[in-house]
Parts: sequence; structure tokens; C-alpha cells
Amino acid sequence: MSPFFRWFLVLLLPLAAVAQQNAPTTQNTTPPQQNTAPPQLQTRPAGPSLPSPSTPDRQITLDVQVTDKSGVAVRGLQKQDFTLLDDKQPKNILSFHPVDNTAGSPTDPPVEIVLVVDAVNASFQTVNYERIELKKFLLQNGGKLALPVSLIVFTDAGTKIQDGSSRDGNALAALYDQYETGLRSINRSQGFYGAADRFDLSLKTLTSVIEYEGPRPGRKLIIWFSPGWPLLSGPNVELSHKGQQQLFNSIVAASTGLRQARITLYGVDPLGLADAASVRISFYEEFLKGVTSAEHAMPGDLGLQVLAVQSGGRVLNSSNDLTAEIAHCTADAEAFYVLSFDAARADQANEYHSIAVTINEPKITARTRTGYYAQPGMATP
Repeated sequence: MSPFFRWFLVLLLPLAAVAQQNAPTTQNTTPPQQNTAPPQLQTRPAGPSLPSPSTPDRQITLDVQVTDKSGVAVRGLQKQDFTLLDDKQPKNILSFHPVDNTAGSPTDPPVEIVLVVDAVNASFQTVNYERIELKKFLLQNGGKLALPVSLIVFTDAGTKIQDGSSRDGNALAALYDQYETGLRSINRSQGFYGAADRFDLSLKTLTSVIEYEGPRPGRKLIIWFSPGWPLLSGPNVELSHKGQQQLFNSIVAASTGLRQARITLYGVDPLGLADAASVRISFYEEFLKGVTSAEHAMPGDLGLQVLAVQSGGRVLNSSNDLTAEIAHCTADAEAFYVLSFDAARADQANEYHSIAVTINEPKITARTRTGYYAQPGMATP
């Protein structure tokens, strides 16, 4: 194995350590205190570990988007309209709850929108364009936001995570302006070592976000504005057996952490039409299938777009209208269904199970996370 990849694997250790905690974290169901103070951004340490688990997660919760052929949310479905498959085998749906935030029955706590500004994997000019588009979103309707929103500013100088969320778009826009001159960008032409730096910073920030959002109740839609971090996969990329195991642990950690925190991730490419014709933007599709074992693990399995699709989110990369792209993402908060089922009995640690949800009506599709990693002791006796 080359010195570069020996060094690259060391970068994975903070996230890989998370995967060693086989049982899921218990969610805190106590609603957070209402924060009436102006929103603030707090610096978070890089590469944290998730809290130690206390009780096994014996049930899997899914947030399911159901749309017609035009992409419009389908409301009014019943439990019997859904079929849930675990590794292609039907599973009993234990609980069923429709959510319709436009019909006077909003979720409690409400769905939270998290906007991540990635200044590490995009140029300074691109980040400035993001600022204009995000402020349009924050200031629309006089700054009165329909859902609570929080900001994360991710730079090579550190990651700032807003402490709490707010429906005051004016205050959030003012907060965002405080960091206009602080945004920096790693040179994207630094070759493999520069790519590894950006990969490392991106995974550490993802881990910080999971750690912060994990104890917070409710569903979170995290919209990450970035062309994506380097996939670091391709010809002549070889890892040792130990290296593949470390990488697999990191993949399990990311998948499990996003699921436990009820995070749906969205990758929005701010380069839009400039990237639309590039082969690079579709490369992530090579890694969408769930990784079943360490011998099949590749760095590309930890790409932003890959994690977005696997979490039940979307990849948007063909428009320059970022305000409209935000609207496409936040529309998922308007109406969806929450299902739960018993986790499978696992014979070994980190046993991958694919998930599929279908609707017993024509021309209607369901979108949710694509799989989970079962652990011994997760299933109900």
C-alpha cells in the first residue's frame, strides 16, 4: 500500500471509532427549551465521537416521502397501502404515522432545516454566490420562515454550528453576514494530498453534525451546499485488509449515525449548470449500493452524494437557482410518513440489510433510506 493511502487511513480513525459502538444511541425525546435569544454560531471540535449507547435500538424508524409521477406529495395513505421489505422479505410495520405540516397537524417537535455552507470543497467565488442565494431563502416572506432553520459554516479554519434553530430569517441572515470575511478555501489543485485534506475535513464536519443533531428530537433535513468532497476512488487504488476494515467501520458509522439522528441529507451542487455536463457529477452513482463487507469497501462509499441518496435524500446538481433547490428539499418536510419495524436478527456485527418501501397503488413511488446495519442483540427476542 502506498504511503499516501497509509496516511489517508489515519484520517478515517475519528469516524471509524464511532462504528465500534455497535448498539444505537438512545434518542432524547425531551423537546429543547425555546431559545428567544439571537442565534449564534459556536465552534465545534473536529472529529468527535458519538455518545456511548445505553440501550439497544430494537426498532428501525423510517421517514418516507411518497410522491406521484409529477413529484407531488401524496397524502391520505393508510398503513395497508405500504409494503416494507428488509432484504427483499416483507416485514410487519409496527407503527404508522402520517405527517402533514400543511393541514394543521405539524410535527412536535417540527422538522428542522439545517443549511451547511461548505467553503472547503468550493471556491471563494462559489461560496459568495451561495451567500446571495441562501439569503434570498432566509429573507423571503419578510424573514418569517415556515420551519426552524439553523446554519453551519464549514471552512478550513473551523466549523461553526448554530446553537439551536430559529424561524427568524432576518436574524439568521445577519448572523450569516458576520462570517463573510472569514470564509476561506483550500486550493482545489493540490493533488492527492490536498484532496485527502478536504476529505478528512469533510468527514470530521459530518461527524460533528451527527454528534450535535443526534440528541435533538425530531427529523432534520440537512442541505449541504457543495460539489461534494473527493471520492478518492479509481484505478490503482488498493487498500490492505486492515485498511479496508477501518474504511468499512467508517461507512457503518456514517450510515448508522445518520439513521439514529433521523437525518435526511441533501447534496446541492452550487456550480449548477457549470457542472451539469461533467462526468464527475455522476461518478458517485457507482457507489450507491450498500457495502456488505470490508472487502468491498472503497473511499467513494463515503461521498456526500452517496450518503445523501442512502439517507433517503436527494442529489441536486443541474440548476443555478439555489433558492429553488432549497425549496425542492424543504418540500419533503410538508408531508411524509413515519414507519417503524423490528430490526433483523444479525448473526454478526455490521450485517447490512437493504430496505425498500413500495406503495400498493400505480404511479406512486416511495423514497426512504436504502439500508441499515444490524447488530447482534438488536432484534426483539
